[in-house]
Amino acid sequence: MKVAIVGGGWAGMAAAVAASDAGHSVSVFEASRTLGGRARALQGTLPNGEPVTLDNGQHILIGAYTETLRLMRQVGVDPEANLLRLPLALPFVDGTGLQTPAYASHWPAPLDAIAAIATARGWSWGERFSLIRASLGWQWNGFRCEASLSVAQLCHALAPKVFHELIEPLCVSALNTPATHASATVFLRVLKDALFGIRGGSHLLLPTSDLTAIFPQAAAQRVTQMGGALHLGQRISQLRYLAPHWLLDGQAYDRVIWATSSSNSALALVECANAAPEFIAASLRTWSATAAALRFEAIATVYAWSPSARLPHPMLALRPNAVEPAQFVFDRGQLDGTSGLLAFVVSASDGTADALEAAVLAQARSQLSALNLGALQVVQTVVEKRATFACTPALHRPPQQIAPGLLAAGDYVDGPYPATLEGAVRSGWAAGIDLGQAMDIPR
Repeated sequence: MKVAIVGGGWAGMAAAVAASDAGHSVSVFEASRTLGGRARALQGTLPNGEPVTLDNGQHILIGAYTETLRLMRQVGVDPEANLLRLPLALPFVDGTGLQTPAYASHWPAPLDAIAAIATARGWSWGERFSLIRASLGWQWNGFRCEASLSVAQLCHALAPKVFHELIEPLCVSALNTPATHASATVFLRVLKDALFGIRGGSHLLLPTSDLTAIFPQAAAQRVTQMGGALHLGQRISQLRYLAPHWLLDGQAYDRVIWATSSSNSALALVECANAAPEFIAASLRTWSATAAALRFEAIATVYAWSPSARLPHPMLALRPNAVEPAQFVFDRGQLDGTSGLLAFVVSASDGTADALEAAVLAQARSQLSALNLGALQVVQTVVEKRATFACTPALHRPPQQIAPGLLAAGDYVDGPYPATLEGAVRSGWAAGIDLGQAMDIPR
C-alpha cells in the first residue's frame, strides 16, 4: 500500500520502519528540519564559544524499554554503544539514597531491586521494610488497583522518607505528573516492568549520543534504503477524505498514520471533519474530542556550564522544594564528553524560563556546594510546555484507530505506558504493523 506518515518523532519513525519493513511504500512528512519530535537534538554554544549538541530535554531510558531497544537494534543502532547502562541508583550528593550494590547489579528481578532497597543509605530498617512490604503487596495483587487511585493514595502506608526520596522522583520522572495527581494504575505497570520484569529491567540507560542519532536518524536511513521517502521541513496543511483514499495536500494515499502531538492531531482532524462524509466526520470528531480533552505537563531542562563542573556520578538525585525545583542533574561530560556541562531536569515544571534558571542555579549553589562546581553559567534552557499528557487516574486516551484507513501514533494514544519513549515507540510500531488489518476505506 501507499502509506503516508505525518510526523517524524519517535512514534512516527517507529511506524515508518514497521510499514516499510512490511513492504509498503512509505512517505514521512516532518514539519521541522530535525527528526525526533519532543526527543531530538538541538544545537547550542558553550560560554567559551565552543559549539555543542544538546537535546530538547534530558531523557532517561530503562532496561524495561524492550521495544525501544529492539527497534534501535533493528535499525542498526547498538544500545550498548549509545546508552550508558547503570544499575538502579538515585544517589544524592551526600551519598545517601537508593543504590544497587555492585554484587547485585546482575541478579534477576526483583532480587536486584530488593538488594537496592535493603542497602539504601540514610533509611532506617523500618523505612526499608515499609517499601518491601508495599512492593510485595503490589505484586500479590498482580500490580492492579482501583483506577481512581492516585500514586500518593496507593503509597499512603509508606514511610514519608521513602515516599519523598524514591516514589515521588520515580513517579515524576516516569509519568511527569505529581504523585498526588498521578495514576496509580499506570505507575504500577511501570514498576512491574522495571522492578519485577526482565533481568536488568530496572537499569538506567542514559544516552551518550544525541536523541536524534540514537533512533530517528537511523530509522530514516532504513526507511529510505527500503525505498521510502523522507520529507523534512514539509508541513501538511490539509487532510481530506476522498474514497477510497486519504489526500494529503492533494496527494492520495491508501493509509495515513497521523503521528503528531495530540493537540495538533485534534485540530487537523476537526478541520478535516468539516468536509468529510458524515460517517467519517463522526469518527474524526469523536477521536478529536478525546484527544483535545487531554491536559499537559511541562518539562524544563536547564543546561549550565563551568570548566570545573563534574559530578561524582553521571546522574544525581536532588531534593526539590518550593523554591528549588529540579529533581535530577546529569553530568554530560560523563555521557557525551562535553566536559563541564550539567543538565538539570525539572519535571512537571511551571514558571518562566528566566525564573527556572535563577531557581536552578540557586539550587545548585545550595545542594551541590560540596562539589565545588565553580560559577555555573546557563547555556540554554529548554521548556517543553506540552511535553507529556498529565497521566491522571482513570484517564480516557484516544484509540489508535481514528477512521477507516486513518490511524494515530504517539505516546498519548491508548496503551499501558505513560508519555515515554517506550510508549511512543510501541504506539508507532503497532500502527505500522496494523495497516493491513485497519478498517478498509469504503469505496
